[in-house]
Amino acid sequence: MTAPVLLTHPSSLDHDTGQHPERAERLRAIERELTARGGLGWERRESPAAAREALLAVHPASHLDALAALAADGGGAIDADTVVSAGSWTAALHAAGGAVAVVDLLLGADAPRAAASAHRPPGHHCETDRPMGFCLLGNVAIAARHAVRTHGLERVLVVDWDVHHGNGTQEVLWSDPSVVFASIHQSPLYPGTGSIREVGGGDAVGATVNLPVPAGSGDETFVSLVEHVIVPLARTFAPQLILISAGFDAHADDPLASCAVSDAGFAAMAASLRAVAEELGAPVGMVLEGGYDVHALARSFADVLAVLGADEAPQAPRLADHALAVAARARLAEHWPTL
Repeated sequence: MTAPVLLTHPSSLDHDTGQHPERAERLRAIERELTARGGLGWERRESPAAAREALLAVHPASHLDALAALAADGGGAIDADTVVSAGSWTAALHAAGGAVAVVDLLLGADAPRAAASAHRPPGHHCETDRPMGFCLLGNVAIAARHAVRTHGLERVLVVDWDVHHGNGTQEVLWSDPSVVFASIHQSPLYPGTGSIREVGGGDAVGATVNLPVPAGSGDETFVSLVEHVIVPLARTFAPQLILISAGFDAHADDPLASCAVSDAGFAAMAASLRAVAEELGAPVGMVLEGGYDVHALARSFADVLAVLGADEAPQAPRLADHALAVAARARLAEHWPTL
């Protein structure tokens, strides 16, 4: 395998949100941190703009055309949280394109050890035809569907550890049995979705796995849910690709939520996922979502890159089986008996 690849694009800085938590300084902080660490051995590449065909596999043309037109007119507010500027459509195209490129790299010839996409705007709140929650396009959902439709994969696992539930990813993939969507998120919290009763529909009942946690939850909860619920789930599902929808707003320092994950906690979750991915022979990719304390975001993002890009997989954490993980396995046994 070749060196891990980090995809970025300068257009991410042109998505002008003004005085807003989701601002360009998030990516500037990540760049400073990576520079301070000598790049961590990751090769840097510019992301392409997403092809319209890849976008249309998730979003209707009306959604795409409305966003493009709003940006062309100089932008405006879609809702109280979600802003479009003149540069936002190009930024969104490259954010989605970066996520798609992660998949293409990992499933192509001479695949890198890992691949990650660091762009804005984020994507996991964007529904099929509704931009919301700072998000304009469903980046990780677009990438997962691309893996299935273009590369012919039969099983993709998306793990969302952003502190806010990925309602958009869930809505897009709700009836798709080829993609398991597993989300750890604080509840109650925006956007109000992500109940344990939301399990998918049609032929995909059981393929949506929501793991809500209370305010104050930290490493012992998040890491245990990954190691003791999502890892066993992965062993049963046997994904051919794992995509991490990586928000860093569950961090103890983040201003938009009330969880208490540390830098080391994010690294530990990444270690668990990389370990099971290697066990299953599946590549791992990461797509940036939230994280609004820029210092915590930059450190945690770099720590996760260090884990995913290391020459050898770090040992998965040995953490006690948290009560929430025990309860989650019992609940999920209806659809996943081996848990």
